[in-house]
Amino acid sequence: MRALKWLLGGVVAVVVAGTGFVYAMPEQAARLAIQAERQRAGLVRKEVDLPGGLHSAYLEGGQGEPLILLHGFGANKDNFLRVARQLTPHYRVIVPDLTGFGESSRPDGADYMPAAQAERVRALAQALGLRRLHLGGSSMGGQIAMSYAALHPDEVASLWLLDPAGVWSAPRSELGDIYVTTGRNPLVAHNEAEFAETIAFVMSDPPFVPGPIVKAMAQEPIRNAALAEKIFKQFTADSLEGRVEESGHADLDRLGRSGPGDPRRQRRRAAEIAAALAADRHARRRPPADDRAAAANRRRLSALPRRFVTPPLTRPKQ
Repeated sequence: MRALKWLLGGVVAVVVAGTGFVYAMPEQAARLAIQAERQRAGLVRKEVDLPGGLHSAYLEGGQGEPLILLHGFGANKDNFLRVARQLTPHYRVIVPDLTGFGESSRPDGADYMPAAQAERVRALAQALGLRRLHLGGSSMGGQIAMSYAALHPDEVASLWLLDPAGVWSAPRSELGDIYVTTGRNPLVAHNEAEFAETIAFVMSDPPFVPGPIVKAMAQEPIRNAALAEKIFKQFTADSLEGRVEESGHADLDRLGRSGPGDPRRQRRRAAEIAAALAADRHARRRPPADDRAAAANRRRLSALPRRFVTPPLTRPKQ
């Protein structure tokens, strides 16, 4: 009985000490939590200088063919930690902070259009000695990944697109509705209250995070809010479909075929790809009951080159 009391007393002491640490030093606690997640994913923080005086911070780990993952707007390299844990046993995973975000350079007057960002990602790949790679991207990162593939199709082995931006013919999202009707971007936080609203907006069921850590997490996006507004306006002004249309669809079509082809076939194939990506985004917004439409779109996507396929998710696992 005495041993049990000592054990319970020890557990209580650890909990109290841990709680005290979180509330007394929330920034250090947040860094320790992130570092623990990086270790579980098998990723190590690294950095490299790029041409033009830019500095890039990134995570790297795993073994196999290289896979670069590009985060979305307002995010950073640590947003892929839980996903990367499943990938590092199979790939050499590289997750950079895109220029303008996280610990990478944030030049105020730079070009943040997707094509310019794609060239910076390519500069990172070249600095790491990568000539051909797999490329994944979420939201804005997906738009940059598609731009990279369109600009340098022979260097991209495959694309993994997670609800990519840049396909503006898709139905307008909830974010788009809010931005158009109110003029406010719910992904940009200018103060701690707006950061809490951002968390509620991007997560349907947010995990419990102690208030002091949420406050610590809010400081970086608040400091970066003015630049974030500029970046958002730039990348939402870019239409991948429009650029493909202007170039005669040849770049995207080259990813889905081998050897020369009829220009009319190129235009037709690229139009199919753009339409399927748009339908894929729409499928994500359908209620779970619309299974027949989702199944039809899945069949449509499966007929396209595998590097363009993003499985439509109509009901996330709980």
